[in-house]
Amino acid sequence: MTRFRELDRKAQLDRSPGYRPGSTPEVFLIEESVAMGLLLQGRIKAKTTAEVSWFRSYAAAAAALEERQPALAITGTSLPDAPAGEILDLLADADVPTVLFTATLDRKVRERFTSPNIVDYFYKDADDTIAQVVRTVARFVDTLPPPVLIVDDMASGRSVLADLLRRQNYRIFEAASGVDALRILAENDDIELVITDHHMADMDGHELTQRIRARHPADRLRIIGISGSSDPFLSASFLKAGASDFVYRPFIAEEVRYRIESNIETLAQIRHLRFLAERDPLTGLYNRRAFFERAHPIVVELGTTGDEGYIAILDIDHFKAVNDRYGHDVGDQVIKRVAAAIRDCCDHGDAVSARFGGEEFIIIFSRIDSAAVQARCEALREAIAASTDRSVLSVTASLGVAAIHPGEGLDNALNAADQLLYMAKGGGRNRVTYDAALWGAG
Repeated sequence: MTRFRELDRKAQLDRSPGYRPGSTPEVFLIEESVAMGLLLQGRIKAKTTAEVSWFRSYAAAAAALEERQPALAITGTSLPDAPAGEILDLLADADVPTVLFTATLDRKVRERFTSPNIVDYFYKDADDTIAQVVRTVARFVDTLPPPVLIVDDMASGRSVLADLLRRQNYRIFEAASGVDALRILAENDDIELVITDHHMADMDGHELTQRIRARHPADRLRIIGISGSSDPFLSASFLKAGASDFVYRPFIAEEVRYRIESNIETLAQIRHLRFLAERDPLTGLYNRRAFFERAHPIVVELGTTGDEGYIAILDIDHFKAVNDRYGHDVGDQVIKRVAAAIRDCCDHGDAVSARFGGEEFIIIFSRIDSAAVQARCEALREAIAASTDRSVLSVTASLGVAAIHPGEGLDNALNAADQLLYMAKGGGRNRVTYDAALWGAG
């Protein structure tokens, strides 16, 4: 399954407008101002993987377009040799996704936004414009486009929304019924947003929203209801059912785009906050609380399925001496190296690891046999011992590994692993001591 998802992700990236397999994505920056050009070029290079080619005239940009197709273009409406917006026509004819960056945001400029290749526009004098432009570039060249599910039993309704979303580099799933929508969601757990019409043959959007929300919380998936109904209370009904937003038809494309963008951004912010809440700031591993949130369900599942599970507790040997002799900065580097070794050796689908506190780490293994656990832990111990130049600083670690016995809770396994760690320390350190009932004395 993991391999399939990796291949699927690669295929999705290949279809992404801003993604160029095997090459550095190129952005055309078409800007006459030296100060603004230098600022944008520097920020984009610093914050993204894109190569920025800067042109100060229509002629220079046109010549480059004859040679190659960029992933994205950033331009204004006026250039010294093309003052009437000719550059926008050139980019539209070449079908280049374009960010409009203008000092004049009047109705005529806004009408330019309806061109299919314009993905966004920004006002030059806004305080956060540069940051917004850089985020847009990053979304096109550095990230897998967010997946969105459109649900509507009318093909024409789906088509209008799909065209709008493709311009913004989203990945599109389409469903012609509520049943299809639920099936697609079950098969694609990375979908972040559902846009559903209200009137459908098998179930209305209100019922679909309730059924989706029963399985997918709002901090994982957002729902936008949409309808051409004249009922002014329909929006409130959708929101009460669990929708995150609602739009009446006929809609303004720009408004819908920003509502979609706002909901996707909300999810991104939630993910960031969740990461900060769950991760140890020094190592990036799970913290103690997050570990227990993941470990308890694993233990319950092991009790139900009868599969094997194991707990390993790791402690860095003589860590206080490292801090006392070399200082806490070096101590922090040692902890980071040990955490990196744990990620390399143990962070697979069958293991969850965390920094337990100080120089102590913990790993829970599931759906893996005792021989594999032993091999993994020995490889980890050896990787830690090899992670530093021993002539300068010798770092080793000791581990205690206990089985999670059926019918026993996580606390019992933790206590057993802690006792086995104590035995490893007493036996000379830089070793792994295993549950004797399973492997014999380690």
